[in-house]
Amino acid sequence: MARRESDYSRPTVKRRGMRTGYTTGACAAAAAKAATLALLGGEPVSDVTIHLPIGSDATFQLHRREIDGGDATAAATCSVIKDGGDDPDVTSGAEIRAKVWQDRDAENKVTLRGGEGVGTVTKPGTGIPVGDASITRVPRRMIEQAVLEAAASLDSDASFIVEISVPDGREIAKKTDNPRLGIVDGISILGTTGVVQPFSTAAWRASVNVSIDVAAANDLTHMVISTGTQSEAFTKPRLALPDMAYVNAGIFTGSSLKRCVQRGIPRATLVGMIGKFSKIAMGKFVTHVAGNKVDPVFLASLAAECGASDEAQAQMRDAASGRHFQEIALEHGMMSVFDLVCERVCDAARLFLADRADDLIIDAICFDFEGDILGKATTSASPIPLVQPAASDD
Repeated sequence: MARRESDYSRPTVKRRGMRTGYTTGACAAAAAKAATLALLGGEPVSDVTIHLPIGSDATFQLHRREIDGGDATAAATCSVIKDGGDDPDVTSGAEIRAKVWQDRDAENKVTLRGGEGVGTVTKPGTGIPVGDASITRVPRRMIEQAVLEAAASLDSDASFIVEISVPDGREIAKKTDNPRLGIVDGISILGTTGVVQPFSTAAWRASVNVSIDVAAANDLTHMVISTGTQSEAFTKPRLALPDMAYVNAGIFTGSSLKRCVQRGIPRATLVGMIGKFSKIAMGKFVTHVAGNKVDPVFLASLAAECGASDEAQAQMRDAASGRHFQEIALEHGMMSVFDLVCERVCDAARLFLADRADDLIIDAICFDFEGDILGKATTSASPIPLVQPAASDD
């Protein structure tokens, strides 16, 4: 006889200024841990705590809590209602489910599957193999770790199958870029930090401005303006700068440059990955995906300037994403296009600053998804003061 309980409480989010939320990846990991505990313990749990990639813990209240079947066929299903914080995206309010059962013949401790409402990858360029569920690398690791942690807490050495599903995922996906990216039949399970920062808010812009103001007040002469947390993390070992010099500007790249000029900071290094950089290179300084999209035709035109073959250009024009363009460029040995992208980022930034452009040295560093430098450029006569050189400099 199935045991079912329901709790519509949302996950606990600490408030400090604008309220952050949690990613679909964090919700999936919490649901998977709760389902594993229910399966092994025989009783549903009401809440569960997981460790987030940013280094903190988060507690989630469970929405769905079910155990079905007998000992040999038992499966547990738990779910979390995603809370996107004060600036929710289209997945905010979605039910993120995890169904867990033991796999007695498995080679791996945790086998992850996509269920109803989780998209399937049909084109290259997403970083996920074609045919797999659209669950990105960090959420996969979070889910696996959460399941293993739950099993260890109950002294179980079993292997598990985990199926992640989103009941309304097909409909939600129509409001995302997934169809354009070749991800069909559902949403993606995403998130590199586990938390969702509010986008497009005056509060975030203000926090970025405050970060630059504090740096200026402490006589810093070099700021690093990142388009995201990963690019910031990739930059820190490369530049001998204090933490105060780094600001995750997100979509506020342009206003961050203006703030540096206003506060008399003489140098700013823009760091990011090919998707966001391609938008900046086109003069689009509001880089959030909801506002501006990667233009593969533009990127292909830059590759043409670098001598790309007609075949390579044709492939690039059909690229599903910035990452897909990157893969095609590397496959055809077109490393020089990334330096050109960075040059165009610097040019666009100078145009954006207009008559104040000469007041700021602008650098641009483009990273791949593993933290290696793909390309770089600077408006200075001297090189970017890298502690660790790019591979192309060796």
